[in-house]
Amino acid sequence: MKSENIEKAYALAKERYAALGVNTDKAIETLEKTPISLHCWQADDVVGFERNVAASGGIMTTGNFPGRARNIDELRQDIDKATSLLAGPMRLNLHETYGDFGGAFVDRDQCGPEHFQSWMEWAKERGMKLDFNSTSFSHPNSGTLSLSNPDKAVRDFWIEHTKRCRRIADAMGAYQGDPCIMNIWVHDGSKDYTVEKYRYRQIFKESLDEIMKEDLPNMKTCLEAKLFGIGLEAYTVGSHDFVAGYCAQNKMIYTLDTGHYEPTENVSDAVSALLLFVPELMLHVSRPMHWDSDHVTCFDDNTRNLFSELVRAGQLHRAHIGLDYFDASIDRLGAYIIGTRATQKSLLSAFLEPLDLLRQYEDEGKHFERLALLEEAKTLPFGAVYDYFNYKNNVPVGQDYIPEIERYEQEVTFKRA
Repeated sequence: MKSENIEKAYALAKERYAALGVNTDKAIETLEKTPISLHCWQADDVVGFERNVAASGGIMTTGNFPGRARNIDELRQDIDKATSLLAGPMRLNLHETYGDFGGAFVDRDQCGPEHFQSWMEWAKERGMKLDFNSTSFSHPNSGTLSLSNPDKAVRDFWIEHTKRCRRIADAMGAYQGDPCIMNIWVHDGSKDYTVEKYRYRQIFKESLDEIMKEDLPNMKTCLEAKLFGIGLEAYTVGSHDFVAGYCAQNKMIYTLDTGHYEPTENVSDAVSALLLFVPELMLHVSRPMHWDSDHVTCFDDNTRNLFSELVRAGQLHRAHIGLDYFDASIDRLGAYIIGTRATQKSLLSAFLEPLDLLRQYEDEGKHFERLALLEEAKTLPFGAVYDYFNYKNNVPVGQDYIPEIERYEQEVTFKRA
């Protein structure tokens, strides 16, 4: 795309937004300071480097597009390529199974910061911060219950694993001089009718209480809810009700995954309610197709509404943004770019909303004017502002990244097949 056309289009857009009291330069500046945590598991279909087996335990990746990352070097190579095509600050979100184990088998109750030292060094060289996740699925001890398992030996295994993951996250946070956000999600549940719901949730609460006893100043722990898992459709121990209650009571970050709710729910509606009772939110942004299918995030109403609610509430500073999808049906690197840019577009759309005027109309009871402006704002020249954001940061504008991905396929990923 020609630079003079990008600059001209932006100048016109800037003028149009200014007439509504919106400063486009400030919106771009805010976007340039808003980090997005890329998820390492998109590059390799959630396989990791522990056992080299496909994910299980309520998680499934579909598709067989050639060229998935098969080892730590290929994964890092793909992340480097993805970030070269993206503007703005990026973090990297790791699961425990993505440690640098040096070819040896390290069970999950034996993991430590030493297995992630090379990741810390790699990220620091790139000016990138790390986030982290415990990994309770895809393991012989996973079964259908982990932290809520009545079997003490199994439960203690996962308690020790999660404690060690928090210490790894703390080491990451200390190394990078910025808190590492560590997410806890367990698949625990039942395929059919359950009579011991209270018992399993009581055990889960006691396990979490034990895990959270240790004070670790360089990390923040968040807890993720889910509606159900594949093969665990009847009952989920860590439901929204449980997680919302636990996080509110213990002043813990709530992880809001956009795929983990009823298809008819507007997940964005939970933002303002949760933030009145929990200190912060961790957002796992994906695109559910009917349910938690983890399709690549798009610039759709659900994603736009999520960030609009945060910005309208003035609470963006209390949210951490991460991607969470794993699509093996299309180019995995291209999926990174599509999803990240969709998230950025949703953020920018929220920053460009004529919020002062909308608030004025609402306060004055001018509901016709409010609705009219909301509708007119949808067709403002938003795209010209996003193009300029990318142009300003020296990354491909518009569809110009497509041939870059195609070239990478021919030179790198297709040769892995």
